[in-house]
Amino acid sequence: MQKAQAGDRQAYACLLKEITPRLRRFVQAQRRFFDRAEVEDIVQDVLLSLHVVRATYDAQRPFMPWLLSIARNRLVDNARRYGRGAANELQVDDLAVTFAAEPANTDSGVYQDPEALRHAIADLPHGQRQAIEMLKLREMSLKEAAVATGMSVGALKVSVHRAITALRKTLLKDQ
Repeated sequence: MQKAQAGDRQAYACLLKEITPRLRRFVQAQRRFFDRAEVEDIVQDVLLSLHVVRATYDAQRPFMPWLLSIARNRLVDNARRYGRGAANELQVDDLAVTFAAEPANTDSGVYQDPEALRHAIADLPHGQRQAIEMLKLREMSLKEAAVATGMSVGALKVSVHRAITALRKTLLKDQ
């Protein structure tokens, strides 16, 4: 490690080759339930961490305890990530599959009388009726409706909102 810190690339490559099998054994011993891919992921994470913090190694101290402390920290980080993921996930393999019945959502505010809807739209003030007809019935864009009516886009949005609120009140009152 001292040579690697001094810039010797061959020494660094040799160090990585020597410590990788040891790190694998260490991770496997700590996490016996991990499969080969998970072990390899943690080993790679440890090697990346080693690469990032290699300048912090003190040559006066033993190398392996320093490296194993990095490995332990990566294992703890992995356990935390796993714990956070498991806490927010829901296992759905054992849930029964259900399908909505035909009458589902019939009381969701969808009005079923088209003639009453026509009358309610006709009773709206001119600006609101015009906005509903263009934007909702003819499916014009806001820009197209603004050009056709001479109203601003913002005024059209307000008119549609007010019209829908009025239609809801009128139609749901009649039920």
